[in-house]
Amino acid sequence: MPLDVRFAIISDPHIALPETVWQHPNRFHLCELSIPAIETVFAELSQIDLDFLLLPGDLTQHGEPTNHAWLADRLAQLPYPAYVIPGNHDIPQLEANETSIAMATFPYYYRNCGYTDPTQFYYTCQPCPGIRLIGLNSNTFDAAGNQQGVMDQAQLVWLQEVLANVQDELVLVMVHHNVLEHIPGQANDAMARRYILENAPTLVNLLQQAGVQLVFTGHLHVQDVAYANGLYDITTGSLVSYPHPYRMLHLRTDAQGQLWLQVESGRIKTLPGWDMLQQMSREWMGSKSRPFMLRLLMQPPLCLAQADAESFVDELQYFWADVANGDARLEFPNLPANVCRYFQTFSAIDADGSPQWIDNHIALRLR
Repeated sequence: MPLDVRFAIISDPHIALPETVWQHPNRFHLCELSIPAIETVFAELSQIDLDFLLLPGDLTQHGEPTNHAWLADRLAQLPYPAYVIPGNHDIPQLEANETSIAMATFPYYYRNCGYTDPTQFYYTCQPCPGIRLIGLNSNTFDAAGNQQGVMDQAQLVWLQEVLANVQDELVLVMVHHNVLEHIPGQANDAMARRYILENAPTLVNLLQQAGVQLVFTGHLHVQDVAYANGLYDITTGSLVSYPHPYRMLHLRTDAQGQLWLQVESGRIKTLPGWDMLQQMSREWMGSKSRPFMLRLLMQPPLCLAQADAESFVDELQYFWADVANGDARLEFPNLPANVCRYFQTFSAIDADGSPQWIDNHIALRLR
């Protein structure tokens, strides 16, 4: 059936009421901005005739019950439906403790956001005619109580049954962990692999066999569109990290019967006390990047000695900010050739200015 559907994505908002904000000196995000940031986006989205909103996880700073309650109540006030899934920060442990909810209670907070059966951690619904939304849970715990980014077998069986029963609907899948690589070698990189689903190949194979084309993820805090064999993984950066993005998407069937997804990205440019938010946030992230960049320089494939890494790290101060912003053209002419080549592989724009891929504003031709 012809489609004309508008929806938006707000990812990793890390909602933190003022009394719950923790001081994490090494974090790359600014949870103290979370509530004014999400209210700013809601105001921007009020100018659009939206059909629904997606929030692919890390809804709260660290699973605090008051933060979950605040967000669930706020989403219920929107003039369009909102659909959520849990991120690793939303259910950081299996059982409740003095600061965080138990995993089992998460769906009960969001019964109006997809979880009509709160005894189950995944769901499917029809947000509007012709669209089938599937919300998945990518957070589990091992026997020792350690959190893992993996989909359990019961959920995979359920998903296969749901996909087998889809008829004349476009399927949208939402899951917190990435399912395709968004940075070079992500699945095998010592630091980056925790952002990708551990059993991603199993899920990807299942989706591709069913002809699913669109997956929406979060977790990595970058603006990026990845593609493999007919499947797009569109990941959206964190609302409380540079560049403070959100996405607006339009599914439409053109006059020739071709289906398109138009992807546009917005930025929060100012907040109270942060009149130059983009510049100040980029500087803030750059000031926190040194330990991360040292590890990246000293691990494979570069394996630099610490002294060499120390001498190069200042040149790379804004590397991750530029990757997070999307559509990056990365050049480091003052670094040794092998180091420069490695970091250029993270570019979305080739050295000649031609795009390898577009992360922020792109029209995707679908089925």
